[in-house]
Amino acid sequence: MEDGGRAHTAIVGWACMTLCLVSCAAAFSQGASLSACSDMMPRHLRVQLHSSNSNYVTVHTNMSFFFPGDKVPVTVRSTRDYMGFMLQARKVSNNEIAGMFIFLPPGSKLLTCFEDGDTVTHSDKSLKRNLSFVWKAPDQPIGDIKFFISIVQSYFVYWAKIESAVVAQGGQN
Repeated sequence: MEDGGRAHTAIVGWACMTLCLVSCAAAFSQGASLSACSDMMPRHLRVQLHSSNSNYVTVHTNMSFFFPGDKVPVTVRSTRDYMGFMLQARKVSNNEIAGMFIFLPPGSKLLTCFEDGDTVTHSDKSLKRNLSFVWKAPDQPIGDIKFFISIVQSYFVYWAKIESAVVAQGGQN
């Protein structure tokens, strides 16, 4: 009887833990939380940050400069599948989020961190690999920018703030 009670307790404990993990995973399966806006870090339980130098993802654009109001294509390429992401453009001068995304691939959605459409995140947990976006620069000068992406490979493994090369604002004195 004592062994049966232990087995029952173990099964109930396992079921509760599984239910907790599933509900936590479901909470982020439809995109990053607003709490990740400033540092782009996932808010999962017990996640393991990997070095930005050892990632398998690149974020780049085919433009080396832009002017206020320009539309800039942004491509994220990966050699492995991943489930989640968060993408932002940030000013080089002060690290503030800038501009807005106007074209998103399927499985993505806009997130308003500070201004409408300034961040893109995943909208489902389907596996992703290569994604294309279009970012629109603000109509007023903002200076040079970089694109940053955080990638969640699985619930427990992620890379934060992988950065693109600098995209210079044209026409600056």
